[in-house]
Amino acid sequence: MDRRFITVLGVSLVFALVVSAVFYQMTARSVTTKAAESTDRLDLVVTTRPIGVGVMIKPSDVKVIKVGLEGFPKGAFSKVEDVLDRPVISNILLEEPIIEGRLATKGSGLGLAPTIPVGMRAVTVRVNDVANVAGFVMPGMRVDVLVTGRLPSLDGDVTNTVLQNMLVLSAGTNIQPDAKGQAIPAPSVTLLATPDQSEMLTLAGNDGRIQLILRNSSDHSIEKTTGHHVNELFTSGRKPVPALRAAAAPRPVPPPQVVVAAAPPPPPPPPPPDQVVMIRGTQKSVEIIPNRAN
Repeated sequence: MDRRFITVLGVSLVFALVVSAVFYQMTARSVTTKAAESTDRLDLVVTTRPIGVGVMIKPSDVKVIKVGLEGFPKGAFSKVEDVLDRPVISNILLEEPIIEGRLATKGSGLGLAPTIPVGMRAVTVRVNDVANVAGFVMPGMRVDVLVTGRLPSLDGDVTNTVLQNMLVLSAGTNIQPDAKGQAIPAPSVTLLATPDQSEMLTLAGNDGRIQLILRNSSDHSIEKTTGHHVNELFTSGRKPVPALRAAAAPRPVPPPQVVVAAAPPPPPPPPPPDQVVMIRGTQKSVEIIPNRAN
């Protein structure tokens, strides 16, 4: 047999073995990767429509999709029954995974109640469309609360900032902005407050006039204010709010006075007597005529 033919045949066999080994490794790796992916894919519950705050989740609101292990969010759900009949406390977008932090506990109620954190309260205050920001307020905004009233010991009204950086939970009965993101005219605004702040708001609503002041939602600073008296509006210079007047001391009772009767006035003097002037030649004489007795 030709030696050259044997050499070519041997090289071809070696090359075929190498190609077969590489192809086998690639195929085995692909099968292993697909098997691993099929075993690592998990069920993930996502929404079928946008869901707003206060809505109770129903079966038609959610669906299950398959995701890889690395794409499964922390706190997400893999079973639909775990999210049913639970109210939403934060807006969820279309096909967004449902996270534990977006839902309230089952049985916590509908509407505004599930959005109130533990230890906080929702206090509703009436506002005036002209004097306040009722036509410009939306849920999620931050406001300051000003109160105007008259102290018993002061003359004139005093305005003071009593609460700052209060979160608006709802405007009227709406707990979400409208579809266009426009302001919601409402006769009342519900604020998130602590129990102590709730007492202050209730007292201010009963004994004073409340006005809400809008602030930047990213500004959480608390300013120190002294309040202002109505007298400052009509003076050229700013004057401090007058201090509370001390209780007036009782006036001393004057001693009793003795009233002395006044003496009767003296009688009027008698009228002067009548006089007659008589001239005889170069002589002049005056004769007095006595008064006639009454």
